[in-house]
Amino acid sequence: MKRIFTVVLAALMLTGISASAQVKWGVTGGLNFNTSKFTEVDVKARTGWSAGATCLVDLPLGFSVQPSLLYHQKGANITNELSQSMGFLELPVSVQWGPDLLIFRPFLDVTPYVGYALSNNFSASLAGLEFDSDEWDGKERFEYGLGIGAGVNVWKLQLIARYNWNFGSLYNVEGWDDIKPNLKDLKSTSDNFGGVTLSMAFLF
Repeated sequence: MKRIFTVVLAALMLTGISASAQVKWGVTGGLNFNTSKFTEVDVKARTGWSAGATCLVDLPLGFSVQPSLLYHQKGANITNELSQSMGFLELPVSVQWGPDLLIFRPFLDVTPYVGYALSNNFSASLAGLEFDSDEWDGKERFEYGLGIGAGVNVWKLQLIARYNWNFGSLYNVEGWDDIKPNLKDLKSTSDNFGGVTLSMAFLF
């Protein structure tokens, strides 16, 4: 966790001290295919989305730094009866390297990120009973992780495909005493949302 924060701070410092850097602002959005880990349960990926603002700072030697501020909707289908979705305010800082080929620029991408959950929903359909909850008891709101991917800049458009590892815990055991014990135990073994993101940005 300390290493991630170090990378984020270093990237932001590079953004601030690069007086000769070319800066482009833009908007970004995309789709994600997230899942989570649960013991002895078939977890299926769930499609979410992200949208927000971004800033691309070109640096010497083919490097660039791109911080963004996003609203990121994530989730997972836990069997056919259980589903979880959460919305995060997220700060990813993409560190990129790639050659400028004039017409386009391909690049590799390493992106540490942090986020804080603003919304959540847990729904279940068990034995004919419907259960839907937006309570925060038992859920961790803070997330942090690392993404690795590749992208391309063409004109003012940018496309990135990235796989994200989320190192934070999605649930804790406290606060779930009113839910069936098997569900409480199920949640306590889970990790936070990770998976593939596909994003597109328009840079001014």
